[in-house]
Amino acid sequence: MSGSVSLRNKFDDLKTCVIIPTYNNAATLAKVIEDVAQYTNHIIVVNDGSTDDTVEIVKQFPAIQFISYAQNVGKGWALRKAFRYAIDTGYQYAISIDSDGQHFAKDLPAFINKLEEEPNAVIIGARNMGQASVPGGSSFGNKFSNFWFKIETGITSPDTQSGYRLYPLAPLKKMRFITRKYEFEIEVLVKLAWKGVKVISVPVTVYYAPKEERISHFRPYKDFFRIGVLHTISVLISLLYIKPRDFIKTLFSPKKMKKVLDEHLFNPHHSPQLKAISVAFGIFMGIVPLWGFQLAIAIFVAILCKLNKPLVIVAANISIPPMIPVIIFGSYKMGALWMGANAMHINFDNAITLSSIKHNLVQYIYGSITLAIVAAIISGLLTFIFLKWFGKKQAVISKAD
Repeated sequence: MSGSVSLRNKFDDLKTCVIIPTYNNAATLAKVIEDVAQYTNHIIVVNDGSTDDTVEIVKQFPAIQFISYAQNVGKGWALRKAFRYAIDTGYQYAISIDSDGQHFAKDLPAFINKLEEEPNAVIIGARNMGQASVPGGSSFGNKFSNFWFKIETGITSPDTQSGYRLYPLAPLKKMRFITRKYEFEIEVLVKLAWKGVKVISVPVTVYYAPKEERISHFRPYKDFFRIGVLHTISVLISLLYIKPRDFIKTLFSPKKMKKVLDEHLFNPHHSPQLKAISVAFGIFMGIVPLWGFQLAIAIFVAILCKLNKPLVIVAANISIPPMIPVIIFGSYKMGALWMGANAMHINFDNAITLSSIKHNLVQYIYGSITLAIVAAIISGLLTFIFLKWFGKKQAVISKAD
């Protein structure tokens, strides 16, 4: 009997379906359905406006749940339709698999086994992108996407462009999406990560047909441009909203703050000097007058100079709203040292806002740069002294043990 009874039962018990979006893949669709059917009967095929024999092929499998519409919209739209249908039908998880024969149904057990270990995670089927048959464009696009995904979410993933995935459906119920084509697979991954859903992976086999036989609907220029635009928007949202939001949540969560300190401030793989410089640079960028671009520039420079990025981000968030009046007041006081008799003197009260800067912009700019440098030096030195002291204390404890 093909496919174990226990695995079929797991699909039933876990309320998991397999989604096969398809567009003009009549040559491979039947084989993909047959292979998946060896493991489960919970199969949803979405016909994204195919003009070939897709409808006739699906009719050969009467047990298949079929969604079909006349106009081709895009893979993202097909997945969105399937997710909505799966949620309304009562499924809790959905595994997406491509219809072009690139993925293998034999890897479905790996997703189910991982799902039992991590019931609330997105599970990506990570392909071996180093094999000779992988097109150069696919390899580059994957590395490009992985890099920006880490910037947007802080998560390292080996294959953010793999279409072979397991999705928990509950977090998708109230989510809104703007994309309809291939870039949707990036959008949904980023938004799930922003919502706190864990992103993990399992290794899967991948097959790339010879170039002359390969059927692909990916348009290198148009679709890559769309993906690039999506990453640009996602980076801005991440830097201006997501990361400050998460930082504020961390401040009010002792467990999360302890985790950040343990993993980054007390990270034994980074020297006290590097950590001190990272904190100092973050403080500098959080105060220097580059409103709206502080965090973006800080992260870029941190990556370029191989600093401790989480420490830079945490320190740069010194400019969160409750601290803004303090920073403005301190900047004006520092600026007064440069302005002499022309200095504007203000009191620390509720009247200190961003709008008050316009009354003496020069004093503010001089003062904020000065304050940023002074605060960076002090914070860097204090961090270095603390880490050296902590290191000696730990060494004494280790010897005592």
